[in-house]
Amino acid sequence: MKFHFHLLLLALLSFLTLFTPTSAFYRGFNIKSNLADGSTCKTPLDYLTLLTRLKTFPNSITSIRLYSSHTCNTLLSAIPAALSTQTQILVGIDVHPQNYDTEKGALLRAINQHGWEWMLGVSVGSEDLYRGTISPSDLAAKIYDVRGMLLKIPGYTNDIRIGHVDTTNAWFNTSNSAVIRACDFVGTDIYPYFQTKQNNSIENAGKLFWEGLEQVRTAVGKASVGRKAGLPSVWVTETGWPINGPTKGLAVPSIQNAKTYWKSVACSTFAKAGRGLNTFWFTVQDWRAVPSFAVLGEEEEVLFDMSCP
Repeated sequence: MKFHFHLLLLALLSFLTLFTPTSAFYRGFNIKSNLADGSTCKTPLDYLTLLTRLKTFPNSITSIRLYSSHTCNTLLSAIPAALSTQTQILVGIDVHPQNYDTEKGALLRAINQHGWEWMLGVSVGSEDLYRGTISPSDLAAKIYDVRGMLLKIPGYTNDIRIGHVDTTNAWFNTSNSAVIRACDFVGTDIYPYFQTKQNNSIENAGKLFWEGLEQVRTAVGKASVGRKAGLPSVWVTETGWPINGPTKGLAVPSIQNAKTYWKSVACSTFAKAGRGLNTFWFTVQDWRAVPSFAVLGEEEEVLFDMSCP
């Protein structure tokens, strides 16, 4: 009997080792509120079609990131599809003074209507420090404000992370340390394509990506000294390579280079998902944009092989 118990315990530990880590972290895509041609807002059916399609992608896509809550009635349109497809959402809240309260209200209504099951976290703002549209102290206050609102709602747990998304340069800037200290997670957007002051050829793009990520982690560590809650986790909230558009430095847009970047970066970050590297790729569909970072074309066709070893 004792022998059988040990075998059972070993089997259980093996099961947990295999399945627990990958279920705890996220592999996803950034999703815009408008259709791919930019013409109209996505409907609930559009979200269901898209999220169902994502489930056919390789690498077990688990999540999406949305940029706003109220615009295009985004949350209430997307959540039913997320629940139906078992997809989790990183919510976006626009912090512009004219939109902030409305965005918070949309999030509150969504939780009251659909509960918590669909939500993995909230990004309070996106690239606002890079654009200089809000002060670090005001942005930190909004992060605390959103967390305070959620804390009052029954069912909230610390598993739902509250943070901010910005560029690597914004996180390097020590004047933004107050924002880092306010965050549960720090989302960083990394685009070697735009890093024209460095060797940003496709051959060197993977190296630039990992260097940028490590520099953000270092900045977060320095800003978090003495923080009672410990280090915020660092997430990759945007990265990708364009399929068209102008050459930037040594970075040449093409479908082949987008595939090369995916194989180098996405396959590495997705493989590391079990060890804490949440990644949201940019993007599924924006084929009308120039440059476009899409992985699906105008006819919904897959533009390149996204499988990973």
